[in-house]
Amino acid sequence: MTIHNRLWQRAAAGLATLALLSGCAGTGFSLPGVASHPDGTHLAGKVVWHDLLSDTPAETEAFYRGLFGWEFEALPLQGANYTLIRHRGRLIGGLVDQNQLPTRADVSQWVVVISVADIEAAVAALDAAGGKVLTPPTSLGERGDIAVVTDVEGAAFALLQTRHGDPADGGARPASGDFLWDELWAADTRRAGAFYRQALGYQLAQRELGSAGQALNYQVLSSAGQPRAGLRDLPVQGLKPTWVSYVRVADAVELDRTLAKVEGLGGRILVPATDRPAGGRVALIAGPSGAGIALQTWDESAPVGVNGGEQ
Repeated sequence: MTIHNRLWQRAAAGLATLALLSGCAGTGFSLPGVASHPDGTHLAGKVVWHDLLSDTPAETEAFYRGLFGWEFEALPLQGANYTLIRHRGRLIGGLVDQNQLPTRADVSQWVVVISVADIEAAVAALDAAGGKVLTPPTSLGERGDIAVVTDVEGAAFALLQTRHGDPADGGARPASGDFLWDELWAADTRRAGAFYRQALGYQLAQRELGSAGQALNYQVLSSAGQPRAGLRDLPVQGLKPTWVSYVRVADAVELDRTLAKVEGLGGRILVPATDRPAGGRVALIAGPSGAGIALQTWDESAPVGVNGGEQ
């Protein structure tokens, strides 16, 4: 597997601090909640949102619109540096224009947002477990309170205590073009697993993947009896620990068709379509800004988290 290192080695400290929602956080802007029909329930440990930081926002919008049919809606507030991302009318993520941030560094990246029931207690637990709090809990109005953090190995992500509740488990199955799964690529999976167990209360379960001659060290992070994310060794030496998000494509034919559009839309194929040990196929791509994301085939009859996202 060959990946252009520059596309995946985004420095965490100082980047996520400046970038994630910096056009909105602390300015009194109110963002919509992450759940369509919230009931006040917090599903701690669930990935409930994805934010994209891009230094080419117009090109990035055109890229994902052409690739998945995503829709983009800029907030109608003066000075708001935030665009909502919808798929088939449903909110699935947000886009931040890096050019409006007080940094010259290339911070283009996808950032996973993980639910917590109590943001203050969560950042305290993360700090005690060896992580770093880059931005303290900040109100985003109707969305809730957010904090940008890194884990014990420096992988950046965000914690969110939603104001009105999280998207329920067991909802609609992910459609083609929806987010399907998230993985942490770690330099030391034992150390990373211990951190997420202590800091966020995850349970870890080993999955037997790969062949006898080339076994893959893969674990599933779960909470409330539900799989939430994967944990695996870095696939390439020299990469920095990072969270990687996966978007579903229906089958191998659609994956090939999607990949055929990537370069014409201004993106890059980092890793061509490859068979997965758990079944199906996966590919890694980057949008115009260089932010990497994975594409994965997935059978709707299969449970997410058992073979979803596992390579």
